[in-house]
Amino acid sequence: MTEHAVAERRRYVWPVLGLLVVALVAAGVAGVRWWQDRAQPAIAGDRVTVFPAIDRSGLDPVQGRIVAVLEREFNAQGDGPKYSEGSDEPWCADFVSWVLREAGAPLANPNSGSWRIPGVYTLQEYYRGADRFTPTGSGYQPRTGDVLLYAGESAFGQHTNFVLTAANGTVTTIGGNEFGEVAIHRFALVEVPEVVGFGRL
Repeated sequence: MTEHAVAERRRYVWPVLGLLVVALVAAGVAGVRWWQDRAQPAIAGDRVTVFPAIDRSGLDPVQGRIVAVLEREFNAQGDGPKYSEGSDEPWCADFVSWVLREAGAPLANPNSGSWRIPGVYTLQEYYRGADRFTPTGSGYQPRTGDVLLYAGESAFGQHTNFVLTAANGTVTTIGGNEFGEVAIHRFALVEVPEVVGFGRL
């Protein structure tokens, strides 16, 4: 093979190799994303990966603002310190507090008066003290914007999240610190008997 032929071959080999490397990197990124989705099964019921379409025409203004904030945060995927004023702690109750404040319906911590209630037990205490707690099994039909409260032995652990939709005993919920992110689940309430009750909006 002549020097000229070798030079010509090299001229074509490098671009082909470059394209091959780009294709392999793209396939690797797609594979990691696919594996991450597979690696996060539902905690209960089904895990929902796209914010659901919600008929907002029947929501009151506070419910509408809550849904708007929840959709924004689901799409933006903030982390715990964002919702907990920089604290490094389990942040499901911080997320509930933060969303309600953003939506113009702030909570009042029964111990400090702050808008932020960092603990699930204290959050339940708040709803009881405000006469807005309804235990599971009471026949209450949860509404968009209500807060679910879970006992420590639930699949979620001691946890809290929001009701996005509820019908026929099935709820779609959204909460912070589920797989370390803002996540959505859909499940029948009878499948999670450790839901202790609802904080009514």
